[in-house]
Amino acid sequence: MPCVADWLNNPFSIVQGIFAQNVANSDWERKVTDYFKEKLKENNATNWVPSLNDVPVHYLKPNSLVKFRCMVQDMFDPEFYMGVYETVDPNTNARVLHFGKYRDVAECGPQQEIDLNSSQTVTSERQTFYCVPVPGESAWVKEISFSASQARVSPSTSYTPSRHKRSYEEDEDMDLHPSKQKEQHIGSGSDIHGCVEPKRLETEASAGHHLISPNCSPPLDLNFPLPGEKGPACLVKVYESWETFKVNDVLEVYGILSVDPVLSIVNNEERESSALDPMECMDTAEEQRVHSPPASLVPRIHVILAQKLQHINPLLPACLNEEESKTFVTNFMSELSPVRAELLGFLTHALLGDSLAAEYLILHLISTVYARRDVLPLGKFTVNLSGCPRNSIFTEHIYRIIQQLVPASYRLQMTIENMNHSRFIPHKDYTANRLVSGLLQLASNTSLVVDETQLEQGQLDTTGVHNVTALGKLITWQKVDYDFSYHQMEFPCNINVLITSEGRSLLPSDCQVHLQPQIIPPNMEEYMNSLLTAVLPSVLNKFRIYLSLLRLLDYSISEEVTKAVEEDFVEMRKNDPESVTADDLHRTLLVARFLSLSAGQTTLSRERWLRAKQLEVLRKARLQQQKSVNGNEL
Repeated sequence: MPCVADWLNNPFSIVQGIFAQNVANSDWERKVTDYFKEKLKENNATNWVPSLNDVPVHYLKPNSLVKFRCMVQDMFDPEFYMGVYETVDPNTNARVLHFGKYRDVAECGPQQEIDLNSSQTVTSERQTFYCVPVPGESAWVKEISFSASQARVSPSTSYTPSRHKRSYEEDEDMDLHPSKQKEQHIGSGSDIHGCVEPKRLETEASAGHHLISPNCSPPLDLNFPLPGEKGPACLVKVYESWETFKVNDVLEVYGILSVDPVLSIVNNEERESSALDPMECMDTAEEQRVHSPPASLVPRIHVILAQKLQHINPLLPACLNEEESKTFVTNFMSELSPVRAELLGFLTHALLGDSLAAEYLILHLISTVYARRDVLPLGKFTVNLSGCPRNSIFTEHIYRIIQQLVPASYRLQMTIENMNHSRFIPHKDYTANRLVSGLLQLASNTSLVVDETQLEQGQLDTTGVHNVTALGKLITWQKVDYDFSYHQMEFPCNINVLITSEGRSLLPSDCQVHLQPQIIPPNMEEYMNSLLTAVLPSVLNKFRIYLSLLRLLDYSISEEVTKAVEEDFVEMRKNDPESVTADDLHRTLLVARFLSLSAGQTTLSRERWLRAKQLEVLRKARLQQQKSVNGNEL
């Protein structure tokens, strides 16, 4: 274990030391960043930093170093702060320089006052991101990240809050049942790692979007994109290179936790003064409430280091370009073939014995938008799995299996009720000056399973029509048009959409695969549950690595193979000019791409091209057969 010195428990002491030594040459800020960067490289030191994803805020010591894996849900306006300020003692006229970076509230000692007119004052700028846990993050991601963490935390007693802090679930419970009393946990607030490990159960945050915040009504909306999400929302204060980040980016930030109760008092005083004199403050009361929520509910993180994540799979190295990561990739690629075979067998059983559908499901799960040519997203591979039993638990179980394989996912039940009443498209609330989230505000590489088997007869209202249109645009163009009232703004995305339906889907897709079950289990639930319990955790982890890793590999086609493919396509058109189109070529090239990657090959070979053509012939023959059986188009 690395020596958990002041840099983890009391990072301000480190910053103060560097500031005091380097304030004259103004190089102290870069040296602070470099210091923590080096510390976090030592002996898996990142595992010793407590994570807000795993630990409730009230277990964390204020002003300690924490990390947070999150998605940028909104970006607030930049704010100015005193980067350096000077205090003066009125009695002795002694002057002291302080840093204001990484702080919400300027600090000065007893008998000291801030000299606002000091020539030493430096005004700086920082950006505030409103960040939420990654929407739809799978339970296994949370569990593996939690078990890898070696941080040991205890309830903080380093300051006395206005009320005892509990986990968010307990907070809701107390609001609903005031008669319930719970003991306050006692622990050593001076040491962030030396006490009991909190129970996993207590690390869960609010199951709903709303939290009752003191002195605020109505309740505070944490603005999670998906219903039923758990975890804290945070105001993340970024000091460097914030222009490199954008809305919906997934970040891992390391910074200083600020949950100072003074923030709530200051914000309340501001609200009261602006209510007495509206000219004093240009912000609306609603905007103040959203942008300055109580720190106990929405903590602040003052970022020292932030990185954009390529993926959120904890079984993979965070960055695949480093030497150690290359060794990991090489070792895994050497055993890729048996992993693929096992995964194909597993998915074939899940799809009731249909190996062709399982092949296409693998290709779908490793697909990703790798480039954009003008407005066309290249690499998207939306699959419509038709032939699913209507109103059956089959589609629910298919989603449960996908959930066990991918790091983030969501099942959208396409009922008339959901279409007409759900908020799909994020929109700008100008009163509160924030972006109100919607179901389609998702992180890159999220698997979205649209269950069309739930659709009944009924009437779509205006909202329903807009929602269906938004889904269609997401699938076709991999973008969502956010609603800014006076205009729409395009937000490109990279979402894997799988549509389960009885007949052909109402939504567009890149590829329709009609399910042909070879097994009809007498008890579907028992059959699907036994599948998941039968697979070993180590094998399941290999499936998870396989699917995440192959998405990140580069791929190319040599000039020689390109020429051969073109000639082959010309021959295909000659033989069957009616049914072979440019779309067929594009789709077959996609199938060949993901088929090659699924075998660990980063270039297209003649063999894989022929196999892709064979799969497409089988898929089309199946659709043609179904069409002739039903007498209408699927």
